[in-house]
Amino acid sequence: MTAQEIHRKSENEPNNPKDWSWKFWQVVPIYPYGQRRTLRKEVVKDSIWTFEQLQGIFYVVVPIRMTVVKLAAGGLLVYAPVAPTPECIRLVNELVAEHGEVKYIILPTVSGIEHKVFVGPFARYFPNAHVYVSPHQWSFPFNLPLSWLGIPWRRTSILPEDVSQTPFADQFDYAILGSIELGLGKFAEVAMFDKRSQTLLVTDTIVSIPEKPPEILQIDPYPLLFHARDSALEPIVDTEINRIRGWQRTALFLFYFRPQVLETVSFVQSLLDITNAPERSRKALFGLFPFRWKHNWHESFKTLRGNGRIFVAPILQTLILNRDPKAVIAWADKVASWDFVRIVPCHFDNAIAAAPNDFRQAFSFLEKNPQPSPIANLPEEDFEVLRQINNILQGNRIIVKAKDKI
Repeated sequence: MTAQEIHRKSENEPNNPKDWSWKFWQVVPIYPYGQRRTLRKEVVKDSIWTFEQLQGIFYVVVPIRMTVVKLAAGGLLVYAPVAPTPECIRLVNELVAEHGEVKYIILPTVSGIEHKVFVGPFARYFPNAHVYVSPHQWSFPFNLPLSWLGIPWRRTSILPEDVSQTPFADQFDYAILGSIELGLGKFAEVAMFDKRSQTLLVTDTIVSIPEKPPEILQIDPYPLLFHARDSALEPIVDTEINRIRGWQRTALFLFYFRPQVLETVSFVQSLLDITNAPERSRKALFGLFPFRWKHNWHESFKTLRGNGRIFVAPILQTLILNRDPKAVIAWADKVASWDFVRIVPCHFDNAIAAAPNDFRQAFSFLEKNPQPSPIANLPEEDFEVLRQINNILQGNRIIVKAKDKI
């Protein structure tokens, strides 16, 4: 879809900023704050729909995705709610009118505040829906009861380990990864398998990076155009090439924090650049542009993307999943036993064509002697900043020590 097509409005599409309002944005004050657009996409005809919004920090933005699945018995199941703006709720209610009410709402993670913060407000729009949350819930800096976080406790249950104890067991299977002790609390993720459509739903563990920016990011391309520049002195110019360049650099930021192809510059030089920059650039990033991209940055993106492969994000590889490789591999084995043909994660690419073996191979970084694979490993040097963060957190006993590969 072109930029012109994205911005073109149909006669029936509301164009009122109040329709995009998210009034609780101060709870997690991240971009785009109180104004969130929602895009609905039909992934499997009359069966699965995704709802995408965007979020980020310092113009480093990424899609966040909710998935709605039609139940065989009628009604809908919602996996990982997003912000219930008027636009979002209107789009959900269009499905409700055709396929039946929202019966179940799933919170599939414990530590992802960007997912948890939406569950309570979303559930209030669907008072007959039962909420299921992954085990081992916790909050920071204070470990508060779920009801204090806005989740309706009278109709909320913890997902049992045995899927047969749930009312949707005939259609879904799920696997709970919930034994990874981090220090402050546990990491957990619930992978759900819709048997009818052969679709796997995951939250954060698996991603795939599209070569071009996702549609939701192109509604307001400014964050992409900001990072397309090589210095703060360059003007913001909206072209397709700049949108793609900004997206690919954003992906490198998100996954590595500081990849090898990104050089930092002195604070003084940064201020000198900003002084001569266009007005809007001076305001962005609190006036800082303290980096320079090397000429071969695009090769680094190609290596990261790997021709659209699925993989585990470097931050999870370095700081989280390596705390309990045995449990993660056991979980991955169970998920890989299901006969899925596509994966719908909560971030980055949507409806990824992938087989169980592809999923299992993505976790081979936890093994001492993994099976041969055509998928190349990510460059070790790009993990340097993440390793430094890991050493600081471990040294201060904020997170537990990583365990050896199995």
